[in-house]
Amino acid sequence: METVRKYLQFFVAIITNAYTLFPWTKNIYQGPLKTLCSPGLNCYSCPASTTYCPIGAIQQLLLGIRFSIETGSYYIGSYVFGSIGIIGALTGRITCGWLCPFGLLQELLYKIPSGKKRIIPNQLKYIKYFVLVLFVIAFPLILTDEWGMGKPWFCKFLCPAGTLEAGIPLIILQPDLRGTLGYLFYNKLFWMIVFLLWSTISSRPFCKTTCPLGAFYGLFNKRSIFQLHLHESNCTDCGACLHVCPMNIQFNRNVNSSECIYCLRCMTVACKFNAISIQCAGVPLTRILKKV
Repeated sequence: METVRKYLQFFVAIITNAYTLFPWTKNIYQGPLKTLCSPGLNCYSCPASTTYCPIGAIQQLLLGIRFSIETGSYYIGSYVFGSIGIIGALTGRITCGWLCPFGLLQELLYKIPSGKKRIIPNQLKYIKYFVLVLFVIAFPLILTDEWGMGKPWFCKFLCPAGTLEAGIPLIILQPDLRGTLGYLFYNKLFWMIVFLLWSTISSRPFCKTTCPLGAFYGLFNKRSIFQLHLHESNCTDCGACLHVCPMNIQFNRNVNSSECIYCLRCMTVACKFNAISIQCAGVPLTRILKKV
């Protein structure tokens, strides 16, 4: 199952960044596929990206609301909110574990031999909710200029995926942009380096501490149609699930935690007592998945 998950992660990373003409056009893809919502964190401005980022799209909607109201234009943005709402309601944070390119990168970096691996303090998981509420929602909506326009605060000041996928490639493709580099770029470059280096010693640090998309999807974990189920009579509280979990969760003590990315390693790799099963809308899938 872990091999299948890795193949799917690579496949999604490729198809959401499938515009191969960017070395010649030196521009961002603007074709019809750009109207599709990427399920994971994948920067709109990446020259190879064929989809838009849900977090970036939400900010773009919110930062223009006050201007729209003042000019008599009203945009609800039901397509953007509906897209990620449907993804969250159906799957919870499965997207994080199976479909997110930046999550895949962190997992690959964690495999690099780097001495003692370190567990991220559990208290840091709350930071991503502050990032979601403040940087993605409140700041773009409230902190506006004289024209009533806000800024995409998360994309502009923090997102490491944007720096890696868009910022660095664009200044390579368009040398004229190098003269405009300043504090904003170097600030984001700093955070990108922090998270990439952190990923070599800790599992998925950006996902655990900062990602607003993971924070949003996690709100649906206990209500999505995909659910992990604990069979208490079979559980021995051995802690094997904790040792294989990339998010450092002991499943039997926090069933369908908002931190769970449904990688299924607890079920398919760790548990030897059939204490964990998975269901889709109440239909058991465990036997099928264990054969994969």
